[in-house]
Amino acid sequence: QVQLVESGGGLVQTGNSLRLSCAASGSINAMAWFRQAPGKEREFVAAIYWSDGSTYYADSVKDRFTISRDNAKNTVYLQMNSLKPEDTAVYYCAADPTRYFYYTASYYYWGQGTQVTVSS
Repeated sequence: QVQLVESGGGLVQTGNSLRLSCAASGSINAMAWFRQAPGKEREFVAAIYWSDGSTYYADSVKDRFTISRDNAKNTVYLQMNSLKPEDTAVYYCAADPTRYFYYTASYYYWGQGTQVTVSS
């Protein structure tokens, strides 16, 4: 059984940075970040594979966000720089996709969500 605990959300101004954390209990081989804004569908943000450290990003966050992992702590991070109001959403981490890593329905394990609000 895998449990994911998120932290790091908050309220920041445009251009500031935040780092989200997701600590996992249990073995995992891949983790991802998704986000969901009010009235919007949950969308893929970034993913990382533990085996080789391969990373993948949505076009909307490329060159601004960085996903990384700490093997010793079994934790994944999302460093978010140059934040924009459009980044405002509840951010969720997820683990071990069954097929497509960018597809919400591929994940069984989810964190509780952490709110990120970017003001202008």
